[in-house]
Amino acid sequence: MNRLYHYPLSPFSRKVRLSLAEKRIEVELIEERYWEKDADFLRRNPAGKVPVLKMGNRTMADSTAICEYLEETHPTPMLLPQGADSRYEVRRLVAWFDDKFNEEVTTKLMGERVFRKVMGTGYPDSANVKAGSRAIKYHLDYMHWLLDQRRWLAGNDMTLADFAAAAHLSCLDYVSDVDWNRSEIVKDWYAKIKSRPAFRSILADQISGFPQPSHYSDLDF
Repeated sequence: MNRLYHYPLSPFSRKVRLSLAEKRIEVELIEERYWEKDADFLRRNPAGKVPVLKMGNRTMADSTAICEYLEETHPTPMLLPQGADSRYEVRRLVAWFDDKFNEEVTTKLMGERVFRKVMGTGYPDSANVKAGSRAIKYHLDYMHWLLDQRRWLAGNDMTLADFAAAAHLSCLDYVSDVDWNRSEIVKDWYAKIKSRPAFRSILADQISGFPQPSHYSDLDF
């Protein structure tokens, strides 16, 4: 059995979960409180981060490397398009969300409001929360601009770029940190992607101490 060591509100874990589910690769989910630096987990990934995917005799870390490995070994359905230009755009947007969006939004909102509590590192820093709340508006506007020209974020087909964005936004949506009224185009995109069968396990996530908001698993918001 394939195993994915993950944390439910890790967007990097969710990106891999979406890729696995879209490609219909069965996997056992093992929740990992990676910040506790368990010795067994550190042997799987000395970097001490989730996700970690075990397939057969291979143990793999880093969400983007895992997703590209899955793309090469299980190419159907395709999440990286053919052609260097198209692949570049997907990779650029994956990096945008996993680097820029994560630094400016996810770590500021999820990091302060959720992870400080679950990790026991004190109270939220209000300055970081305010900065994250400002930054997400800019990112939603950028997504609006992209989706106003394309069916999906990177082009006419759904790709790993959409999963990267949806992974971050779904984590934030779990704690009601996304203003879906800011852009009808972005809201429609998210409704479309969260209606996919690959999203079912993510919509079923339950995190102790953080009950789901009523809209979180509602496919029609």
